[in-house]
Amino acid sequence: MISTARTLRSSVTVAGAGLLLAATGAVLAPSATAATTDSQPPALSVSTAAPAEIGLAGQPVEFTTTATNVGTEDTTSARLIYHIDGGAGLPPNAVSLQYRLSGTAWKTVPLTLTGTRFSGELPESFALAAARSRTVHLRLGLPMGTAHHGDSNGGADHLKLNTLISYGTSGAANDTDEDTVKDDGLTAGLSDVPTTATAGGPGVTFRATVSNPTASAYENVTGVLFTSRYATVQVLRSGTWTTLKPITAPAEPDVYGFAVTGKDSTLAAHRDRRRSPAPRSAEPRRRAAGTRTTRSAPKPLSVRANGTWTWSSSATA
Repeated sequence: MISTARTLRSSVTVAGAGLLLAATGAVLAPSATAATTDSQPPALSVSTAAPAEIGLAGQPVEFTTTATNVGTEDTTSARLIYHIDGGAGLPPNAVSLQYRLSGTAWKTVPLTLTGTRFSGELPESFALAAARSRTVHLRLGLPMGTAHHGDSNGGADHLKLNTLISYGTSGAANDTDEDTVKDDGLTAGLSDVPTTATAGGPGVTFRATVSNPTASAYENVTGVLFTSRYATVQVLRSGTWTTLKPITAPAEPDVYGFAVTGKDSTLAAHRDRRRSPAPRSAEPRRRAAGTRTTRSAPKPLSVRANGTWTWSSSATA
């Protein structure tokens, strides 16, 4: 009996301890619930220092977006979303957007086109503590496709760039920033060009100028001079006149093209290139009768001559 009594007292003690723990847990639960209820969402703002201009079919131009947590609550998942609208003249492969959160490697922001607007979100979210900021480096471009596989149709004279910031899985934007980016392209011109030439007579020389007024560098550019099929074109390279091989197309048998800059030339941002013809007395040799001679333009140049040898020019990439 004594043994049994001890067993009962032990059981009661254990049960009492269990009841005490349960009661303690019941007291703690409301406190945890109160902490969750009092938590507030972060207050985020965004500011984008967009480029003033980019070059149509040129290389991308770098800019920055700064995200700021202006509230008192931290977030572990700040998100940046971009909308880019260039109007109806842009094909699906026209716009490129890249980003860099850390390191030196550029990563792609996938873009989708809906109507006239390209939209994309940084694939990576990032933490942003209260009263702290983080700057993200980006590059915006209008490549109009890829090298040697570009889309020559379409274009835009400006882009509307809209930056949104959000957090977590929420679809609502905490803040937005709107910017306008000007689009421009290469320009080219010819000077000292005679309005006529004598068939069977001496060749003529002239000066070619190509300029890049944009903030984009240009790569993979071939400058072409167009003439009639009866012309011969030479360029002055390293003091020697070099005869170019014509480029022909079955659709236009009477038109010859000449790659005066060579294939895949480059042109830095905000650059102007100019070539002047040598004086007649200083020319290395006389050109063959009935020829056309162009000075070598080191950067992209495209010109066309009609049957009366009236010249017009434009720059293409």
